[in-house]
Amino acid sequence: MKIRHIQILLAAALALMAASCSTTKKLGENDVLYTGVKHLKYHEEGTKLDAGVKDDIFTAINVRPNNPLYSPYYRTPFPIGLMIYNNIDEDAKGFKGWLYKHFAAKPVLIKRVNPQTRVDMINTILRNNGYFTSSADYAIIPKSNPKKAKISYDVYVNPPYTIGNVQYTGGKDPLMMMVDSLARENRYLKTGSRYCLDSLSAVRIDITNYVRNHGYYFFRPEYIQYLADSVQDKGIIHMRLVESGDIPNNARMRYVTNDIVATVVNDDGVGEPDTIETDRCTLIKYEPVHIKDHVIPNSIRARKGRQFRVNSIDRTQAALSRLGIFSMVDIQVNALDSVTPDGEGLLDLAINCQLDKPWEVTFEMHGTSKSNSYIGPGVEIGASHKNAFGAGEKFSVDIYGDYEWQTGGSGNYKGADFNSYEFGIESKLEFPRLLAPKFLYPSRRYTNWTRFSLSADLMNRPGFFKMSQLSFAATWEWHADRYSSHVLTPFKLTYNRLLSKTDKFEELMRNNEALEQSFSSTFIPKIEYTYTFDRDITYRDHITFVGSVSEAGNIASGLWSLFGAKGTKQLLGTPFSQFVKGQGQVVWTRQLVGSSALATRLFLGIGHAYGNSSEMPYREQFYVGGSNSVRAFAVRTLGPGSYFPDSTYSYSYYDQTGTFKFEANAEYRFPILGYFKGAVFLDAGNIWLLENDENRPGGQLKMKNFFKELAVGTGVGLRFDMQMLVVRADLGIGIHAPYDTGKSGYFNLPSFKKALAFHLAIGYPF
Repeated sequence: MKIRHIQILLAAALALMAASCSTTKKLGENDVLYTGVKHLKYHEEGTKLDAGVKDDIFTAINVRPNNPLYSPYYRTPFPIGLMIYNNIDEDAKGFKGWLYKHFAAKPVLIKRVNPQTRVDMINTILRNNGYFTSSADYAIIPKSNPKKAKISYDVYVNPPYTIGNVQYTGGKDPLMMMVDSLARENRYLKTGSRYCLDSLSAVRIDITNYVRNHGYYFFRPEYIQYLADSVQDKGIIHMRLVESGDIPNNARMRYVTNDIVATVVNDDGVGEPDTIETDRCTLIKYEPVHIKDHVIPNSIRARKGRQFRVNSIDRTQAALSRLGIFSMVDIQVNALDSVTPDGEGLLDLAINCQLDKPWEVTFEMHGTSKSNSYIGPGVEIGASHKNAFGAGEKFSVDIYGDYEWQTGGSGNYKGADFNSYEFGIESKLEFPRLLAPKFLYPSRRYTNWTRFSLSADLMNRPGFFKMSQLSFAATWEWHADRYSSHVLTPFKLTYNRLLSKTDKFEELMRNNEALEQSFSSTFIPKIEYTYTFDRDITYRDHITFVGSVSEAGNIASGLWSLFGAKGTKQLLGTPFSQFVKGQGQVVWTRQLVGSSALATRLFLGIGHAYGNSSEMPYREQFYVGGSNSVRAFAVRTLGPGSYFPDSTYSYSYYDQTGTFKFEANAEYRFPILGYFKGAVFLDAGNIWLLENDENRPGGQLKMKNFFKELAVGTGVGLRFDMQMLVVRADLGIGIHAPYDTGKSGYFNLPSFKKALAFHLAIGYPF
């Protein structure tokens, strides 16, 4: 009854607010408030308008009304900013004045939207894309209050004009012969293609980029022109390429690279010049300057005596900038009056670099949000040297600490909400090159890294345990191309040690041998490889794939066996883990209307301990639930399989981990107001065991039970998205639990209240 009374009072308050707060009070006599788009309708008679053209038209009419919910169509029922503007005086003092200053929003008027201008823009878009006989119109749709109106737009679509015959310049000089050859090969400039002004412009740019990368440095797109004939045949435009009549002589000349001079100064800009001749450039160092002689020459992509390429300048600039040691990189191109015996021009390159200050000290306070639903404040203090040995090597030391608590507890797992802390130190030495065998074949277009790291970490879970971790790793990171990156860790040695445990955690481990094994002190000698593919596959679709495989202890076990070791093998008196693990994740994001998007994820992981280990280390096992997983359930409250621990023992969720994981997610993301975004999501997933565990009945993976044992949840989310920082709140609603809840049917949660889980996190879940 109390909840019902609150709902009635809230509805009454909103009704009073709506009745008492006018949104048109300050409008002029002829002013009409714009409340959004009634409809944007395409009348497509025998043809379909290109999807990209529709996007351009949507952008043309995308004028946001006051407090838009889904621009440009809907406005929130209560445009608070507009209400404040209309019902509080601009000169008000006190609280009302503060409200007006910070929240008042001037009305968006029909005359400001100017629908006729929008229609003119649509008609221009249609013409530029070949729809010459198509047109658009609009109508103003008044509401019950004549001071308010929506706008409807109608687009009448007829078949577009296509390209007919294409004639080329017919020039006999090398430049125009190259232009004609490129135009013939271009996939757009073909008979039957839809006429499109932007595409024709893109053809000119593509041709220009190519010839400039083949010596014609001073060539420009405007030196190629089009002549169009739309009279000869109805609906067809015959094209002819012609060269501009004012092409300067230097644009017709092919150039080669002459002298390359690179100058480097210290961060204070002073010093004594020292000239060094290298095979790639003349290097002038203003001593004292802390940089090795080969660093700048190795980053130069141009070569003296070779055909001049514009992209060699861009690649040189990028290579020098990626080193991270320069505060300024400037490249100048200078043409000489002389020519080569073959009649080619000469271009000198002047590369000027200034070193940045080498040391950097940082102090950072942040909010931490982890995949296990821990969230809380943290602090990090770091010091780094950007140029440790004079070749862009980075040496850094970071000390960090986090205080965290867990979100998302519900039902029997409220006892799982507890505070914890973690602190540690990490040092890294990073080389901006691969100190690795040549078979990796990295792309020279990108900076590739070799990293050595040493870290120590202490984790404390009050009421449970205190654990330390020491780790040393050597890693290679390189790019094969702009879309693919690789990370190979040929050696990583981690030592985990359980320093202390409480009586209740001791009891939990006694009752679960698998958990005891996974928490035992151990060395983890590991090799790991990760591949990442990240690319826009269309102008609307983006796909990211991350896959990794790792193994631990196999080489060590082989060496130990070679020397006759039997049974459990040890390193420095401590057993080492032996397992294999693989996991992959695909995230596909499709941009929808406006700034809304549909993001989907599919995750699959599998691991297996063998030989020297009966269980994988606890940190290597899989789990589900939490702020970045199946959000209708708290972290580690699902699985494995249909297993569900005794509800009287509220801390047993520590053994809800597995060696096989499947998860699928879909999330519709949409704008609400300003930085505020919304989401509706659907999650499904679980973990399983590859081998049977008597202590966790129902946990083994069996395909006949796979879909029945998938936990499913939905929910809504609110995001405060400032791009640099995203704070996320998700309310998950359970639909199906994989275990026996005592309730029949697919929706088997005991009650709606127990089906809820709230998560507060930082960043998007995927």
